[in-house]
Amino acid sequence: MPDQLQRTSQIPVTDPEAGLKITEIFCSLQGESGSVGALTTFVRLTGCPLRCSYCDTPYAFSGGSRHSLDWIIDQVKDLGARQVCVTGGEPLAQPNALPLLNQLCDAGFQVSLETAGALTTEAVDPRVRCVVDFKCPSSGESEQNLLSNLAHLKPIDELKFVIGTREDYEWSQDFINQHPECQQVSAIWFSPVFDSDTDQIPDIARDLAQWMLEDRSAARLGLQIHKLLWKDAEGR
Repeated sequence: MPDQLQRTSQIPVTDPEAGLKITEIFCSLQGESGSVGALTTFVRLTGCPLRCSYCDTPYAFSGGSRHSLDWIIDQVKDLGARQVCVTGGEPLAQPNALPLLNQLCDAGFQVSLETAGALTTEAVDPRVRCVVDFKCPSSGESEQNLLSNLAHLKPIDELKFVIGTREDYEWSQDFINQHPECQQVSAIWFSPVFDSDTDQIPDIARDLAQWMLEDRSAARLGLQIHKLLWKDAEGR
């Protein structure tokens, strides 16, 4: 693994009974992906090996508290949503995220995983819908993209590219064109970078929409409605 991925608060765990370090668990409306607008419980794990320039959840880099998998499942059940999104930080930075995903599926939840393209998704339960966020140049982390993850994509999965510049857009279009594996997923999303200080639609979103129209892009425009509603508030 590249040295850059070591600058993290990763929490290696070998004992399944040790649980996971959790930043927050909350119920809200899904703001993006194919289940946008749906009532969803979010399980936000602590720690991330990346430091994207536009990161909207730096509070999940460290801190949090450790809980057993059973405790986490009980919290999710109490919140009452059928859909569950395991996110971060980077969930796969904690090895025990994998058994958590398994147990959530076994409990009957519709489970999605929001993950960067930097850590392998090979061992993720096939019932889980992976939303893989390959990093564009303006993130400062595009060199960390793990292309072997393309081989693990499933028809239920989705791809996301966060676009901050015209270069990001062209890079993303080239990425999709150069990797035919991208075509087997259920959706490809282009999501504009939002200014965390405003709830207004950013100019880059309008530019991105126009570029996609001009190029007849196969991707979909994702505006992250949770940011329009609540900016970057924690627990939203």
